[in-house]
Amino acid sequence: MKQLGELTSKNYIMYAMKNYDNPQCLDIEEFYSDLNRIKYLKRLFRRYKTTNDLKERLILNHIIIFYNVFGIIPATKLLFFRMEPEFYPLLKTFLVYLSLLPEDDKAKQVFETDLLTVPLDKDIANILRKI
Repeated sequence: MKQLGELTSKNYIMYAMKNYDNPQCLDIEEFYSDLNRIKYLKRLFRRYKTTNDLKERLILNHIIIFYNVFGIIPATKLLFFRMEPEFYPLLKTFLVYLSLLPEDDKAKQVFETDLLTVPLDKDIANILRKI
């Protein structure tokens, strides 16, 4: 994993660029398109919170693509950095389902948020079990 120190609003784009690995990427717009998946996830989580309408397959697709181009630790760090804390349980539930949540000691040192204390969303977990 490539390090950039503490992730801030001033350096998160640089951190994302350093960890971006998409051999088929042709221009900067494609990079930003992949990075904007965070924004789409936030929108889908907000919709779920307000209307109880969960687009679980669309969320799974966005997460899988995001992790494919950024890698496990950087993607997790970027997602939790840009996501509001109210959405942490939703995000964590999807990451646990996909086995993408790093849980080793090294990963615990990287994240500002203690991911072990973030609860899972039981309703989403029940929906994902049926897939």
